[in-house]
Amino acid sequence: MKHTISVLVENKFGVLARISGLFSARGYNISSLAVSETLDPSISYMTIVVDTKDEQILEQIKKQLNKLIDVITITDFTKKEHVERELVLAKVNCAQKDKAKLEAVLKKYIAKVIQFKNNVAIIEAVGEQEQIQALLTVVAKFGVKELIRTGKIAIER
Repeated sequence: MKHTISVLVENKFGVLARISGLFSARGYNISSLAVSETLDPSISYMTIVVDTKDEQILEQIKKQLNKLIDVITITDFTKKEHVERELVLAKVNCAQKDKAKLEAVLKKYIAKVIQFKNNVAIIEAVGEQEQIQALLTVVAKFGVKELIRTGKIAIER
């Protein structure tokens, strides 16, 4: 089961390496990781998605993170009401004659064409991972040339 946790950390050199090192040293795989500054530039917000088999491993991860001096707080979103999103940029094959078809598909999602050139559309999509996956399944018929995903970000309601 995938668990989403946020970690507020000191925005210092090497903090990301220490946190990712903690995961790799214990054999925990990070499914996605997004990091950015908060309103306070001395603090960063990490959203980490971890795929664990049981709750004990998640508890162990949280305990290990709490031991790191640069960690301020940890929030586990697994059982909390929250909003989560992911951003995707994709290059999709699309002939000029099919551009309207592609745009009609994108209207069903939070997605749009941000650039169209030489029969390639660059699309931008924002949504929950399930919505993004559904969109990618639909646009696959056009032919996806390249895909970049930010990883999940989450905020408590």
